Amino acid sequence: MWLDRFAGQHQHPGSTPSPPSNSQSRAQSPLPRRTSSARGPYLTSQRPGLTSRTSSLSLVSNDSSSSLLGASRRTNGSALKQSTTVGDAPDPEAVLARILGPRPDTAAPEDDRPRGISEEDLDLDFDFGGLSVRELASEETDRAATDTYRPQTVEDYERDKAKFEQLHRSIRACDDILSSVESNLTSFRNDLAAVSADIESLQARSSALNVRLENRRAVEKALGPIVEELSIPPTAVSKISEGHIDEAWVKVLAEVDKRATAQKKNAQHAQTKALADVGPLLEKLVLKAVERIRDFLVAQIKALRSPNINAQIIQQQNFLKFKDLFSFLHRHQPVLAGEICQAYLNTMRWYYLNQFTRYEKALEKLKLHVLDKNDVLGHDDTSRRTTVLSGSKIGGAPHDPFNLGRRIEVLKTTNQLAISSYLAEEDQSTHYLEVPFRNFNLALIDNATAEYTFLAAFFSPALSFAAISRHFNYIFEPTFAIGQALTRQLVADTHDALGVLLCVRLNQHFAFELQRRRVPAADGYINGTAMALWPRLQSIMDAHGESVRALTAGLPARAASAASAKAASAAPHVVTQRFGQLLHGILALSAEAGGDDEPVAASLGRLRNEVEAFLTKTSQATFGADKRKRERFLYNNYSLILTIISDVSGKLAEEQQEHFEALKASYQEAG
Repeated sequence: MWLDRFAGQHQHPGSTPSPPSNSQSRAQSPLPRRTSSARGPYLTSQRPGLTSRTSSLSLVSNDSSSSLLGASRRTNGSALKQSTTVGDAPDPEAVLARILGPRPDTAAPEDDRPRGISEEDLDLDFDFGGLSVRELASEETDRAATDTYRPQTVEDYERDKAKFEQLHRSIRACDDILSSVESNLTSFRNDLAAVSADIESLQARSSALNVRLENRRAVEKALGPIVEELSIPPTAVSKISEGHIDEAWVKVLAEVDKRATAQKKNAQHAQTKALADVGPLLEKLVLKAVERIRDFLVAQIKALRSPNINAQIIQQQNFLKFKDLFSFLHRHQPVLAGEICQAYLNTMRWYYLNQFTRYEKALEKLKLHVLDKNDVLGHDDTSRRTTVLSGSKIGGAPHDPFNLGRRIEVLKTTNQLAISSYLAEEDQSTHYLEVPFRNFNLALIDNATAEYTFLAAFFSPALSFAAISRHFNYIFEPTFAIGQALTRQLVADTHDALGVLLCVRLNQHFAFELQRRRVPAADGYINGTAMALWPRLQSIMDAHGESVRALTAGLPARAASAASAKAASAAPHVVTQRFGQLLHGILALSAEAGGDDEPVAASLGRLRNEVEAFLTKTSQATFGADKRKRERFLYNNYSLILTIISDVSGKLAEEQQEHFEALKASYQEAG
């Protein structure tokens, strides 16, 4: 029955209900029956007395949820027409078609068309339940007649009253559920409207905030640089006033300097309230920074006056590390900056004067070979004596004043460190004059380079390079005077031409080194030293020439007798040996120099002429009329000189080698 089918839909999901047959359902239904097409009948009915919400409930449908959904939609005002469908009844034609096959006129492919009745078809055995075909057709007709609608009686209604009451309760429960769903949907619609209104409000507020944000960004972009120039963080004020002076303090000072410069620039154009408020505070902060910088620099300058202090360490760690402090001080308090600069200059002037005075005293204790007027080419007694720089003579190892030997290594050494004061005081060996000259000037050049580099790094760009050069000369003026006095003391009474020339070459190397280091401020000292060395070298070369000239003048005017000429030896003269060694040393020290433009070339030419005149007159005085022996003597002397200077290179050496090669060739046949 219909209620059975309706109840069957609420069975347990695991059960498999078997639907009742159509005949039983129609026989037990209490509702009037309406027939329709056998292929697909649809039944719709309305119960009298019910509201429109429940009047369209299907009596045949198997889907109660779809009926409820339809009712809820109609309650909410849906315009769709509700209808329920009944399952399709079997089509008699389809049943007969399954039993007897398709009709002959059915359109089908030629291969699928049924054939005529054959013997095999007549032998088929159909099971009609013991009924004949006529009886079977009569039974189907009676069953169809019983399925037709007939009016129900009161007894039928009374019998089905419980079922209708249960159906009514079910409908009312559904109505309550649908009412709850309707109220929920109504509440949801109201809530959704409120949410929509809130979203619109939020969108409006968001748009307003975006506009305000864009306006603030525009204002910040325009006012940001101005505010940045004027404002000073409290942390910067506390750091400048009370913080320790370190790298962070210097960075904060740079920010304060930047704002002070901007405040001065803006105050010249327009006076605003912000500038009027910030200006006095910023000025006080600058004065506080100036005070702290002054105290810091004065403390460092005092540290330079401490005994046994290394000034370069303080310069690197405490001055150059905070070089921006002096620039700040020079911009805001130039007078105070000048006073502090002068205090530093006076301190370093005293420092270098004190240090190099002690160093010069230590170098004075070095033992030096003494080469006086007795160590010239024409002197017969070349005594070998040593002395300390102060002049007291003591015995020492013999030395050769005309042989360069290993003394040239002082120019070729890679050791660029000067001997310390302690080692100089303890050294007991004997040296030539170029040793103290090199050590003192090497130390002086190194310190001058370090000081000039410091001045250029610390005082620039506050001071110009011209002012820095003047400050450098002020610091080293007394120290340079000590160095030049030492040079004059070393070469004043010496006749060591090779030693003086070595000092000249060392001085030239120092000049090249200062150019490489870009320290032009020390050029005055280098030039002054050169002016002290070159004239002394010329004087020593002239002394050698005077001694040879004196020997030539002392030779007998008359030629030697034949007997004495025969007994005389044609071996080279001792003056030739000395001159060859001296010439070799001068040429070796002039290997990198030019030719005629070298000052020593003229002196060397004069000395060579004196030696050649001496040898010519000696040959005449010794061998007389024996021309062959005279030429052999001259050949031997010039050959010795050429042999001594043959391993020397340079333009000046080539000129001398060519000259003596020509002299040797002129006397070669006789030799």
